[in-house]
Amino acid sequence: MQIFGFFGSILGYLLWALFFIFRNFGISIIFFTLVIRFILFPFSIKQQKSMANTARLQKKQKEIREKYANNRQKANEEMQKLYQKEGVSPTGGCLTSIVPLLIMLGIFYAVAYPLTNTLHINANTVSDATSFINSLPGLSVSGSGMATYEQIALVKILADSKELVAQLFTGSDVVNIEMFIKGFNFAGFNLLESPSAQGFWSPYLLIPVLCFVSSVAAQLVTMKVNGTGQSQQGCMKVMMIGLPLFSAYISYSIPAAVGFYWICSSIFSLIQSIVLGKFYGPTALIAKTEAQHVALLEQQEALVQYNYAPAGYNENKTKK
Repeated sequence: MQIFGFFGSILGYLLWALFFIFRNFGISIIFFTLVIRFILFPFSIKQQKSMANTARLQKKQKEIREKYANNRQKANEEMQKLYQKEGVSPTGGCLTSIVPLLIMLGIFYAVAYPLTNTLHINANTVSDATSFINSLPGLSVSGSGMATYEQIALVKILADSKELVAQLFTGSDVVNIEMFIKGFNFAGFNLLESPSAQGFWSPYLLIPVLCFVSSVAAQLVTMKVNGTGQSQQGCMKVMMIGLPLFSAYISYSIPAAVGFYWICSSIFSLIQSIVLGKFYGPTALIAKTEAQHVALLEQQEALVQYNYAPAGYNENKTKK
C-alpha cells in the first residue's frame, strides 16, 4: 500500500492548498475531486472510447460466437479479424483504467490520512501521538473501527483539546493543525463524526444513503450510455448493488469525511459519464463512422472520370 500512500502524499499538497484557500474541508474535497477529474479527463475519454467501441461490436461478436459455437479457435480468429477491421483493441482501455485507479486511490489516501498526507506531519510524530492518546483513559483513536481512519479519529480528538495539540506537536505543525481542525463543519455536518456514533435516525444517515444512491446512479448511467445494461449477467448485477451497499455500510461506520468524498466522486463520475456519452457513446461513434464512410464514398466518386455523351450519340456508329 506504500505506492498509494506515495500518491496520497503528492495529492495531499493539492488538498492542503485548497483547504488553505477555502478553510473548509468539505468545500476543499469538492474542488479537489473536480480538479483531479479534470486532470484525468484525457484518460477518461480514451477509456470511454474503448468501452463504446466494445459495446458497438457486441452484436457482431454475438453472431460470431453463435456461428462458431463448436469451434472456439475459429471464433477467436474471427474476433481478431473483427477487431482489426474495426480498429478496436479489446485491451485498449486497460492502461487508461489503471492510471486513473492509482490516482483515485491516492486521493483516498490523501483524505483518509490527513495528518501525514495532507499536512505532511512526520509519520513517527503522528504514530507517537496516536500511541499517547490510546494510553489515556477514556480516549482511543481506534474507535473508528478501522486502522485506516485512525488519523481522522485523532484529528477529532485534537479538535476537542488544544492542550493536546500543543503537548503532542511542535512548531508549524501546531499552527497547521489548529487551523485544520476548525474547518470540518460542512452543511450542518461535522465531517469528523461517524454516522454510527450519532444514532441510526440522525441526519448523518444521509451520508451512507447518498453514498449508496450516488454509486448506483453512476453505474446505471455508465451502463445506459454504453448500452451494456441488458448484457449484465446475474453475478454482475449483484455486484452492482452489493458493492455500493458495502460502501454505504462502511461509510456508516467511519468518519463522515471519507463518505462525503465517496459521494463527491460518484456524483462527478455520473456527470462525466453523461458528458462523455454524448460525444463518445456507441451511438455517437456509429454516427461518426457512418459520416466518415459517406465522405469516403463521395471522395471516391469525385475521382471517377466523367465522360459527356450528347443525346443521340451512338458509340458503335462512331467506331464505324
